[in-house]
Amino acid sequence: MFPTLFPLGIGGFEDSRCKPSVSLESHAKHLLDTANCSFRYHYFFSFVVLNMIQRRKAHLHTSLSIKSSCFHSVAPALLSVHPNVLNNLANSMQDEYNPTLLTPEEKDALFLLKEVNTILAKIPGSQASKVQTRHEICSYFSHFGLPTLFFTFNPSATHSSVFQVIYGNHDIDLDCDVPALPNTCSEFFADDIAKDPVAAADFFEFMRICMFSDLFGWDFNKSKSKDQGGILGKLRAHYG
Repeated sequence: MFPTLFPLGIGGFEDSRCKPSVSLESHAKHLLDTANCSFRYHYFFSFVVLNMIQRRKAHLHTSLSIKSSCFHSVAPALLSVHPNVLNNLANSMQDEYNPTLLTPEEKDALFLLKEVNTILAKIPGSQASKVQTRHEICSYFSHFGLPTLFFTFNPSATHSSVFQVIYGNHDIDLDCDVPALPNTCSEFFADDIAKDPVAAADFFEFMRICMFSDLFGWDFNKSKSKDQGGILGKLRAHYG
């Protein structure tokens, strides 16, 4: 698929010659974190790989649920519906369909869509996964109580010397109290972020870990607050 990234077909995903075997997701993360920036600089590699991972998880981790009282009536209808009917119904719904123009088979399929719930909680980025994350955070509130302080943490990589070092600019001295950025306009910094989104994600993760570790005193290795605590004392819990 990417002849410039995998010359002669060597080093590709899920190669049977690779011992031990490596999963697609782990292999993709490794390639995006290597010193060879050709993978993260490629225009389509990260998008294609993410699409492959999401499609695979959608096929493997998608399940259907219905009410137990409706199971005996819905299950036979679900097994008898034809894929072409579902495709026609999907096209009609995309074009702002008129329910009165649907065929009897399409009406039965539409009834099934209302009775059957799709569970996608294990697929990253899906609405179900976001709802599950929200419920997990709310369970923290039930156990530990509501937080008394809320703040938004959104570090900007555009004017950050730390991001420039992660990006590969070794002319910046982070040992200085106020590291000086290159004498270029912000448009060039924005181009660096667009060119290497992996470095931008690493920058945000690095800043998040530093903030909770150094300011709030959270020990990520032990998953608990440090003995000395942080600027707000000891944290009882951390989600993320």
